[in-house]
Amino acid sequence: MNTLNNRKVAILATDGFEQSELLSPKRQLEAEGATTHVVSLEKGNIRGWENGNWGQEVPVDLTVEEARADNYDALLIPGGVINPDTLRKSTSAVNLVQNFFSQHKPVASICHGPQMLIEADVVKDRKMTSYPSIRTDLVNAGAQWVDEEVVVDSGLVTSRSPQDLTAFNDKLIEEIREGKHEEQTA
Repeated sequence: MNTLNNRKVAILATDGFEQSELLSPKRQLEAEGATTHVVSLEKGNIRGWENGNWGQEVPVDLTVEEARADNYDALLIPGGVINPDTLRKSTSAVNLVQNFFSQHKPVASICHGPQMLIEADVVKDRKMTSYPSIRTDLVNAGAQWVDEEVVVDSGLVTSRSPQDLTAFNDKLIEEIREGKHEEQTA
């Protein structure tokens, strides 16, 4: 344990994040010694979505305007239908994602989260997976979509749904341990 001591991970989310896709990786990252910060559009709390209903609230540590990719080792973008759809309307959130890619830092996104990656224009020529309903969106943006539990492409970790969280969390931790991926394109 504690293989991620001194590592910091930004978790980009807003109201409507899939609760398990934020809380499960957050718990596992912290169990490994990482510091996590929830980054959102506004200060206060954001509310998860679980089983078709509003779930628990999570405190926001920083706004997207306050967060800097320079201060983190990796980025996590949970899914949920509402979460990425709201985030991708924010220029500051899109810029934050682009900065993680330009710095070649690990980025992990699950379920509908890759919609943020499409908006940030960082999926072209990447092997990825996602929730099946956004497959066409990813393909149209230039990604090579595959139906697999977890896919890693030069530090980019993607998974399909909460059922894949164990594999997703393990790969996220592995990629953070490895650090920057210089061959990563943006």
